Amino acid sequence: MQKIITISIIMLLCMILFFTSCKKDYGNLNNATVESFLKDASQSELNNLVSGTESGMRNVLNLYLDDIGSIGREGYHFSGSEPRYVTDLLGASNATLSGSNFYIVNPWAARYRVIKNCNVLIQAATNSTHITAAQKSGYIGFARTIKAYQLLMNLNLTDSNGIRIDVSDPDHLGPIVNYSDGLTSIASLLDSAKADFSNASIAFTLAGFNNFSDAAGLVKFNRAIAARVSVYQQKWQGALDNLSGSFFGLNTGFNVGVYHVFGTGSGDQLNPMFIPQNQTGEVRLAHPSYAADIEAGDDRINKATLRNAAASLSGLSSNRDVWVYTSATAPIPVIRNEELILIYAEANIQLNNLNEGVKAINVIRNGHGLADYSGAVTQSALITEMLKQRRYSLFFEGHRWIDMRRYNLLNTLPLDRPGDDVWTEFPLPVTEQ
Repeated sequence: MQKIITISIIMLLCMILFFTSCKKDYGNLNNATVESFLKDASQSELNNLVSGTESGMRNVLNLYLDDIGSIGREGYHFSGSEPRYVTDLLGASNATLSGSNFYIVNPWAARYRVIKNCNVLIQAATNSTHITAAQKSGYIGFARTIKAYQLLMNLNLTDSNGIRIDVSDPDHLGPIVNYSDGLTSIASLLDSAKADFSNASIAFTLAGFNNFSDAAGLVKFNRAIAARVSVYQQKWQGALDNLSGSFFGLNTGFNVGVYHVFGTGSGDQLNPMFIPQNQTGEVRLAHPSYAADIEAGDDRINKATLRNAAASLSGLSSNRDVWVYTSATAPIPVIRNEELILIYAEANIQLNNLNEGVKAINVIRNGHGLADYSGAVTQSALITEMLKQRRYSLFFEGHRWIDMRRYNLLNTLPLDRPGDDVWTEFPLPVTEQ
């Protein structure tokens, strides 16, 4: 029996070595090369860690966006092979969210794999004798910024159930911290990264950072993410301060920003959110309320295009496809200026700078074919308008459910079937409990 087990283990190891050698997987660093990275990594090895980190950020993004889009009633994901998109996520009948199911386990694990890459990169850069002090700061600042962003994504899912911040030592993991402490730690990590960039030289290339791939540009990206964190913390002046150091601009193009990019090359990934229009079987549909609630003349209706025929499943139906990601290589935003303009509007409204809030809202409205805002200039009315503009501008970019939760408005989201629920948060994965 022992001999059979030994032979089986050897065969399994051979299979693992074969498949991992055939597939380029930057996210898996559980191998002997990690020790060499940590001892004295070359610049080439450090750059591979950067590339692997950026590549891993794209993994299972579709699950993250479907989680937020489904619970936030942005749309439905119909999949003949996976009913839980329309049962568990929508709370159908007696369905509940489980900490052992793919919709939390997979995105949670994917983000922590990237965080592990970031931790390895920080330690490897710190120990390397092959780079300058300024280059070292560049690697560490990048790793800390991405680590903070990945932690924020997981905290967006679990909310008051918290998150584990300290995972640098897998044998001695830090505690689960609550939502507020999680945001504080993420903001602190971003601030540390900003300090790293202040005297950094960037010795690596990045795929989706466009004009923000040098030290000054990475600071702007870092402050953009920090502004998002500030509004989650309800630190409104902090949000404006962070915007001032970002790539925010009322007269800057909406799509200026940082993106996950995709390609058809060997070892690359296709955009997992892309589903062709009018497809049957596997479809991603806009919630009927998206078109019902939109203002006449708003060009954002083009994000939810009419189908040749409505699609229906399990008592749900829609005649519009989600058409945000229009090809298999379309980019997915990490953060872009249109969100920053809306953060600027929100922070000013909350600080009672109402005219400045209206100014920012009108930039968004005019940019999508609408006339200036003509409603009441009160804080309450402008918050409603701001959330409406966020709904349409940031459709299926991972915000609606979080926004409605931030403003205690989850109970206003539509319930499409008797017994459906709108969840407040995901449970922690069973591996964390």
